[in-house]
Amino acid sequence: MSRTIRRRHFSTIATAVALTAVAACGTTTDAAKATDQATASRISTAYELPSDRVYPEGIAIDTRNGDTYVGSYANGAIYRATPGARRAETFLAAGTDGRKTANGLKVDRAGRLWVTDSTMGVAVYDTGTRALIARFDVPAANPHMVNDVAIAQDGTAYLTDSLSAVVYRVTEAQLADAVARGGKADLTAQFDMNASIAPHSAGSITLNGIVSDDSGHYLLVVDMTSGELYRIATAPNSPDPIRKVTTHGGDLKHGDGLELHGDTLWAAQNTTNTITRWKITDDGATATLEDSITDESLRIPTTLVRAGNQTLVVSSQFDKGGPMGPGTPGPFAVLTVDGI
Repeated sequence: MSRTIRRRHFSTIATAVALTAVAACGTTTDAAKATDQATASRISTAYELPSDRVYPEGIAIDTRNGDTYVGSYANGAIYRATPGARRAETFLAAGTDGRKTANGLKVDRAGRLWVTDSTMGVAVYDTGTRALIARFDVPAANPHMVNDVAIAQDGTAYLTDSLSAVVYRVTEAQLADAVARGGKADLTAQFDMNASIAPHSAGSITLNGIVSDDSGHYLLVVDMTSGELYRIATAPNSPDPIRKVTTHGGDLKHGDGLELHGDTLWAAQNTTNTITRWKITDDGATATLEDSITDESLRIPTTLVRAGNQTLVVSSQFDKGGPMGPGTPGPFAVLTVDGI
């Protein structure tokens, strides 16, 4: 659910909307006006975030009770919103346990909240007590940007690194071992994607959003620079562990957070202010674009989550005084996008 680092600036790509004009007077037709109004009505505020400098990055849902958690890229704070709440509360204060950012978030079946810090690694919290359970860090000597996290059916966590282009893995056994050893351990790479992804310059942001299929047999990972999607087989000694997914109807450039339910994949494509929906077929080998919505009111969407029949989207405003440019942000909020 993250896609940028401080000091790196991205150009915001304006959305081109075709409008039909009446030749005689140059005014917009009623049909075009209706289309614009219909698009605008699909986006509304789900709930506000309690700070004027949040710059939110990731979101996670606790499927046991419907609570959602949102992380701040600016200072590592975590916010929680209960179902129906109009304003989130602070769950973990800025800088808790030394975290500088909060990028990817995920709540596992045991009620543990996984929070990636792009500068360090991943921290695991008990959502009931807010206590830190364990922390896994990347060795400091390695260039890294720990970005997003997915939890597979068996409880294994997989994490993308956008600078080193690797995927880390933390199994349930490794988590238990870390707890037994005082709660700290190192992250180690499970899948090296450098030989598979498109060529890129040193320091480029590559791997970003990651999801697991329902069975846990494979992962889908997006390369936000090339717009390509990759399938990773999780079984040991797979004869074809990493392959590029064949996409039809579009690409995933600027792809950030992903959400997968059954054979439907949603993607937040941040600087184009776009949410897309894809059909996944051929056991994860093919993705076909089914629908998309592009609207500037999404304000740099970094990720999304499905809560029942709702699509909740994080509106980061990174280009308004955040890591992508100067300016003054409006109130920070999580949005609801209907019909996608």
